[in-house]
Amino acid sequence: MIRVLLLPAFLLLTAAFIPSSPDLGTAEATCRAGEAGPALMIEVVGLKDHTGRLKIEVYPGTEEDFLADDNKLVMAGKLFRRIDVPVPPEHDPHICVRLPAPGRVAVSVLHDRDSNHRFNWQHDGAGFSNNPHLGYSKPRAETVSFYAGPRVTPVRVVMNYRVGLLSFGPIEPRR
Repeated sequence: MIRVLLLPAFLLLTAAFIPSSPDLGTAEATCRAGEAGPALMIEVVGLKDHTGRLKIEVYPGTEEDFLADDNKLVMAGKLFRRIDVPVPPEHDPHICVRLPAPGRVAVSVLHDRDSNHRFNWQHDGAGFSNNPHLGYSKPRAETVSFYAGPRVTPVRVVMNYRVGLLSFGPIEPRR
């Protein structure tokens, strides 16, 4: 009887120490051909260039869960989806992310320009659903969350990069 009780306790204690994996949420996120939904069709607008990788992550649209550790979300059975791909050659690429069900979600898009899997605010870009004004801290979940419906929901994310010495925002189109 004691062994039966110790196993769940051991699993709960070790869950906090499982390292994050870049593969978490990726298998479930891949859209099928002709995806009917629920899914997101994310249009990434304003890329600085087409180098490196795009990492798109979908979180529950709550303050507690937005940008939370992916392991904790997965272990708790909460929504977490990730697409990590080389930057597509299209001017404003569209990337599909499959969802388990309709509901309130929040999206983050990172442009890892040197493909080093680390975000550097001086070099890389970031964008969020609903395109909030970005400072040097994460936006609130209430400003970036939205309802994803039972079909394919279109989402437009405007990328932001360091502009000048101390500002962070969309880059001006080159003329």
